[in-house]
Amino acid sequence: MDALLDPSLLRSFVAVVEAGGFSAAARQLGVSQSTVSQHMARLEAQTGRRLLARDTHSVTTTPDGDAVLPFAKRALEANAGIRRYLQGGALRGRVRFGASEDFVFSALPEVLADFTARHAEVDLELTVGLSEVLYDRFDAGQLDLILAKRREGDMRGRRAWVDDLRWVGRLGVVPDAEAPLPLVIYPPPSMTRQRALAVLDGVGRRWRVACTSGSLSGLRAAAMAGLGVVPLAAQLIPPGLAELPPCGLPTLGPVEFMVLGGSYGGRDAVTTLGDVLLASAGRLRGG
Repeated sequence: MDALLDPSLLRSFVAVVEAGGFSAAARQLGVSQSTVSQHMARLEAQTGRRLLARDTHSVTTTPDGDAVLPFAKRALEANAGIRRYLQGGALRGRVRFGASEDFVFSALPEVLADFTARHAEVDLELTVGLSEVLYDRFDAGQLDLILAKRREGDMRGRRAWVDDLRWVGRLGVVPDAEAPLPLVIYPPPSMTRQRALAVLDGVGRRWRVACTSGSLSGLRAAAMAGLGVVPLAAQLIPPGLAELPPCGLPTLGPVEFMVLGGSYGGRDAVTTLGDVLLASAGRLRGG
């Protein structure tokens, strides 16, 4: 392989893997499914390796695809970094950014610190809250950009990644199968709360609310105290907590983290921060 790899091909490859399919990747990238398919064909031709295994129901990475994926992500992050550096001096204005509570213990502070250091003339205003509340404030024009769980039925935005909600608790905690499940949980209108209660009710599992907190720090403290279990995104579990071992609890299903705001291909401060968040998805989820 002599030619340099086109970043657009790598971007399609990463999107297919993270979105779980070609049509979902096309929606995420804002292109047609045929374009994504063409990108993958060109990438596999240029590398001389089969990177994806396809059948009628799923798309998975091959061993070569597993090996190439982290390199592709780093190449895209480096490319985005170059672009941000070259555009850095031109950015001005204010960005009212909302992040969901899920990111309190993630690398988001470091990502935002890098952004503000590069774009010192951008005024960044941060709001942290529940995803549903952030959507409402975004729709009301009170926020320019949000990073949050996808609201059910809302197809707007660019997907950062797909995660799984898991039951989490203090190390060694195993809930009593005969007693109501003690929940450490966000208050309404939390999307995670709605999902967890619906799943438990759907299988007839009794539950009780042991602690309610609007902050992830509060949920973490209560769970570490052994008050109960908390449903959280698997790749954003705070330090000191761990996914519960198999104990008969129902699965909670996937959750999508989305970036809403900015304009496709724009060079304004809002769009640039959105691009930074997407390019930093690996850092944000600890990958």
